[in-house]
Amino acid sequence: MNSSTRPRPIAVVGPTASGKTAISLALAKQLDGEIVNIDSMQLYRGMDIGTAKVPESEREGIPHHQLDIWPVTKPASVAEYRDGAIETVEKIFSRGKVPIIVGGSMMYVQALVDEWDFPPTDPAVRAKWQRQLDERGVAAMHQHLATIDPEAARIIEDNDPRRTVRALEVIELTGKPFAASQPPKDSTPRWNMRLLGLNAPAEWLNPRIELRVRQMFDQGLVDEVRALVGEGLVRESTAGQAIGYAQALDYFAGELTYEEAVDRTITGTRRYARRQRSWFRRDKRIVWIDADSPDPVRVATEALGLND
Repeated sequence: MNSSTRPRPIAVVGPTASGKTAISLALAKQLDGEIVNIDSMQLYRGMDIGTAKVPESEREGIPHHQLDIWPVTKPASVAEYRDGAIETVEKIFSRGKVPIIVGGSMMYVQALVDEWDFPPTDPAVRAKWQRQLDERGVAAMHQHLATIDPEAARIIEDNDPRRTVRALEVIELTGKPFAASQPPKDSTPRWNMRLLGLNAPAEWLNPRIELRVRQMFDQGLVDEVRALVGEGLVRESTAGQAIGYAQALDYFAGELTYEEAVDRTITGTRRYARRQRSWFRRDKRIVWIDADSPDPVRVATEALGLND
């Protein structure tokens, strides 16, 4: 399909538990679209309950892509995801369908929306920072990152050793803040994509997060994690640092009680949602709608001009 005549993709972004899935399904039905996941933890096979992955039975016959593609033992790669997602979107175009891209993983979103030349890597420099992390612990290294690059520390989880080390590596190699390696958020998006954001105020979102987390544990998140341990899931892996999964693993290790695991998952999810709000708010290309609207699907279609 000629790039001048093919439909513009729509990306639905925003904080966790804000209602992105329902809107993406509605848009896909209205526009004859296919859904492309952009949630980094939904890329992992078997991580279903704790990532709120849409069950097959609830996908309403709409094709979903970029789900269940990695084993839980694989380190995450934004660049690998981006390359695979670009190929997926191009194939959706070739079928005459509209790509509906949905998720809230911040750097993954930007890697797909923008042309991002990823910064260099140096095994020796990375090994140096990894040794320091092994000696001092992730909390101390994240605090060091906060001292030299507060913006990077704000967007990287304080219990994420891999991304903390990567940010320190990039800062040393480039001599610039980690964010300087990212593309500006004011250029035309890839494929002239339309960006729809869900504005979810904390007073509305926080109770939803608590309810969702408690439902996840009630629905068997602990059993899901236990099964994944049998497939190689460990606390130090990318997948093992996912919110909910990390707390369940700490529960298995006797470091948390069951209720502490639930409470820390709620707290961690709320913190993550705050970072998502802050990150996406800086992108002036996003058209925002209120997630707490009585009819967010109608508001979304109106904001995108789909009711004309």
